[in-house]
Amino acid sequence: MLFSIIMPAYNSQATIKESIASVLNQTYQNFELIIINDNSSDATLSIITNFCHDRRILVLNNEENMGVAHSRNRGLEMASGEIIAFLDSDDIWYPNKLEEQYNCFLSGHKIVCSYYDVIDSEGDIVGTRNAPTLVTFEKMLKSNFIGNLTGAYASSFFGKCYQRNIGHEDYIMWLELVKKQPAYCIKNKLAAYRISNKSLSSNKMKVVIWQWKIYRKVLGMNIIKSLYYFLNYIYFAIKKRN
Repeated sequence: MLFSIIMPAYNSQATIKESIASVLNQTYQNFELIIINDNSSDATLSIITNFCHDRRILVLNNEENMGVAHSRNRGLEMASGEIIAFLDSDDIWYPNKLEEQYNCFLSGHKIVCSYYDVIDSEGDIVGTRNAPTLVTFEKMLKSNFIGNLTGAYASSFFGKCYQRNIGHEDYIMWLELVKKQPAYCIKNKLAAYRISNKSLSSNKMKVVIWQWKIYRKVLGMNIIKSLYYFLNYIYFAIKKRN
């Protein structure tokens, strides 16, 4: 069972080495890592090149900055694995991530995610994100329980699922997937999601606006239904912070 791992990268010279190493250090080694350099202006490409002796790594270069959704989709076009997984160039996988997910896919699950740690810019753990054992479409409408860095899906079952070039592109993709089949969540922390105080404070309002647009424009919900799920979303967002 081959995992295709999609890693977009833009000006991530400070973190990408650790991200790539966390993939190469997996206990399950049957994977391909597709890195999409989104026209970085720092040393990102140079760092990536240092890993290219590993034949499982494929590097794609965007001639101009295209954004994360376009970059992931470009990587997805080149993917040949039965399972698709994602890791951004500032996040980390723990060594047993792929092995635990492999066992879940082997037992028949089609979408698998897990608990994960939240780390700061120094790599210190500042929180944990959990999810229900079975993540349904109804639950995902209320909160994004699938961390993109932990989610993996069977392309052999769903086909390749491309991301839209709009805000919350990964959340929308997982919504569309769990509408067809619930996701199974491993109750172990298998990854670390990196945040910074700057990104948190600047993106809060943007995320809220995106979420409302998803209910109204992407899913076509009426005002009452949108408000119901939106209030649930706010509740779970506050709960995550506490």
